[in-house]
Amino acid sequence: AYQGAGATVRTPYKNHREQPEHYQQFNRDHARLRAPGERAFAQLKSWRTLRRTRCSTRHIGTIIQAVHTLLTCNYSG
Repeated sequence: AYQGAGATVRTPYKNHREQPEHYQQFNRDHARLRAPGERAFAQLKSWRTLRRTRCSTRHIGTIIQAVHTLLTCNYSG
């Protein structure tokens, strides 16, 4: 997933049996930042509308914005 992402993307340290505490903390922070995006993609995959979409990426972006708006409205009130 990180191949070709460039030098600005930090990847988690590989799991070794005993990592220094600062490696473990970095991996926890990395997971905490990545989790919302992972949940969002999982939510989008569950929408049947997006599974067989045959339109331009611009239109898909608009659909995703609408889904996000609906989900945000649903949770906020």
